[in-house]
Amino acid sequence: MASALSQLTLDLFGGDVLASPAANASAELAGALPPLALSEALAPASFEHPRATRQALLGHARVAYEFTRAQRRTIGFVVGPEGLTVRAPRWVALRDVDAALQEKADWIVRKLGESRERQQRMESARIEWRDGASFHFLGEPVTVRLDPRHAFAGAGGAILDVGAEGSGEGVLRLALAGNAGSTQVRDAAQAWLMRQARRIFIERLDHFAPRLGVAWNKLSLTNAATRWGSASADGAIRLHWRLVHFRMPVVDYVVAHELAHLRVMDHSQRFWETVESVVPDYHQLRRQLKEEQMPRWS
Repeated sequence: MASALSQLTLDLFGGDVLASPAANASAELAGALPPLALSEALAPASFEHPRATRQALLGHARVAYEFTRAQRRTIGFVVGPEGLTVRAPRWVALRDVDAALQEKADWIVRKLGESRERQQRMESARIEWRDGASFHFLGEPVTVRLDPRHAFAGAGGAILDVGAEGSGEGVLRLALAGNAGSTQVRDAAQAWLMRQARRIFIERLDHFAPRLGVAWNKLSLTNAATRWGSASADGAIRLHWRLVHFRMPVVDYVVAHELAHLRVMDHSQRFWETVESVVPDYHQLRRQLKEEQMPRWS
């Protein structure tokens, strides 16, 4: 039964096993975060969710995870920035949850490790918003300079000066006093980036739409935590404004991806063939989007 329960856990789903609600309640109380054995304490890897209520030894890794009961038909595993969350139907026995965890232990530990590395890279890429701060715009480094001498009329209080300091890199001049606070500097830089994002996205949408034989009618900028973009059947497109940190080919991939959904509203083979028709190297660009580190905004 445990094998059937966890057959599809890579897609966060399993099968079904019945259990007594009363037995479940007593087992949950008894099994909540017991003291660590010596072998667990010496494990080379440890992952702990801040709201952990249970734990498991998965291979050589100790994983303390958030466990919740829900009105659902299947077990769900979610690896996020905080760690592992497991959601199970109220009628599934804890022994079957444990068995499902063990069955997919390698996948869970690998995803937890990747998530931890991603968070560490994000932390190391955190921007300190001040004069001299640096970030990437369309894959090229840009340095922030606070320049209160100019109002930059018509430029929204910011202007990009390419090669101004002899390095060939861009300098984003913000019309702010030298003692401006970090929040003020960040907000001014963000406002400039969002203006550039809208301009660039509209240009690329207009480029790819006729090649795909579709029409878009509305663009919204988003700051979603888990999606780079989305598309609705009515032609509405949503794109994450921070895509402009990446090189233009990566931006093009995401734009083409969302426009392709106006023809194929799923991720079937036909969808990917549609994307490939306008972005032949989408495989590589998709991988870059996952692997390249976007700077963390504090």
